Amino acid sequence: MKLAVVGGGSTYTPELVDGFARLRDTLPVTELVLIDPAADRLELIGALARRIFARQGHPARVTTTADLDAGVAGAGAVLLQLRIGGQAARLQDETWPLECGCVGQETTGAGGLAKALRTVPVVLDIAERVRRAAPEAWIIDFTNPVGIVTRALLNAGHRAVGLCNVAIGLQRKFAALLDLPPAEVHLDHVGLNHLSWERAVRRGGPEGPDLLPELLSAHGEAVAADLRLPRALLDRLGVVPSYYLRYFYCHDEVVRDLGTKPSRAAEVAAMERELLALYADPALDEKPALLAERGGAFYSEAAVDLAAALLGGGGPEFQVVNTYNNGTLPFLPDDAVVEVQARVRGSGTGGGPVPLPVPRLDPLFAGLVAQVTAYEDLALDAALRGGRERVFTALLAHPLIGQYALAEGLTDRLLAHNKEHLPWA
Repeated sequence: MKLAVVGGGSTYTPELVDGFARLRDTLPVTELVLIDPAADRLELIGALARRIFARQGHPARVTTTADLDAGVAGAGAVLLQLRIGGQAARLQDETWPLECGCVGQETTGAGGLAKALRTVPVVLDIAERVRRAAPEAWIIDFTNPVGIVTRALLNAGHRAVGLCNVAIGLQRKFAALLDLPPAEVHLDHVGLNHLSWERAVRRGGPEGPDLLPELLSAHGEAVAADLRLPRALLDRLGVVPSYYLRYFYCHDEVVRDLGTKPSRAAEVAAMERELLALYADPALDEKPALLAERGGAFYSEAAVDLAAALLGGGGPEFQVVNTYNNGTLPFLPDDAVVEVQARVRGSGTGGGPVPLPVPRLDPLFAGLVAQVTAYEDLALDAALRGGRERVFTALLAHPLIGQYALAEGLTDRLLAHNKEHLPWA
């Protein structure tokens, strides 16, 4: 089984490699290809990947290349983990929205739109090349903003599934708090990428007893602190929001907070320099502890589970993925991309994710989901066709913006900071 990772020079990659090495019974990889134009980083990370595999006694071959077409040829699955513009672009995404009093974040609000505009055209070009070189391959998208990017891929007819580590991270935390094996914890996860809620925490599967009241009663303070949300809010909502809901429920507080400390992009850039220095040590043959602070916790487990299920080799039956709505949330268009629990089947006829039925969503959550879906529709249109007016319209539709003067100011700043990545600008 050949797997290819586009963006293999990312400092995330050793986390992924570690998962492939540890979970080889779930996903028996025979060849792992890391693809990246950044030759220096790719050489470092490729060498570390080989040492990790050797330490674990994994027989797979690890190769590196800057040649996308050759790298993906014959692959069963292609994982996308891209950051167009690198950490420098992320720093801009987190900075200029604050000048307008709006949250600066790389996947939410105006910064998230900028990332989508830079990313969608590049991903679609890569996907077309994958289709030619490996027509049966599944594309697993971990590239943010996952919902918008996955919708672009699906609309273009690609065999694609979006993946995020939010759900698996919450599952692992809840399992630890409840003293249960992770496989025994099933989340009633519903919403969009980075806009989701856990409405129940079930033991054993989708029909199991709901442990959420017990979890909140015994560990509500810890859960709330981890999300940086008030405990009282969780009690009033009766659900556990993803930590990205903090940008909506506590927007002004977050903006004040972001204006008083170094950006996350600056922190990550410094961390990446330290990680790359560690990766250069020929004695290092495991992922370093520092990588846990980089983000993407449990990404490797989620990626292994999804790839194994899509390729017919195992993996959990139910997984949280990003895929077409197709009536799952009846108030959304069928071609909206939702993030929900799905039964993931192998790659034969009817293969891919099939969302589980979702009980009616409370208007408090459904209204926000509908509005952000409308924004994502407009954002994708702007990413595909360009134009200042389309950017402005998407920003005006976003619930964190929604005012004419704000949308105008943010549009000017977005275009000014992204000219090198947006030829039409």
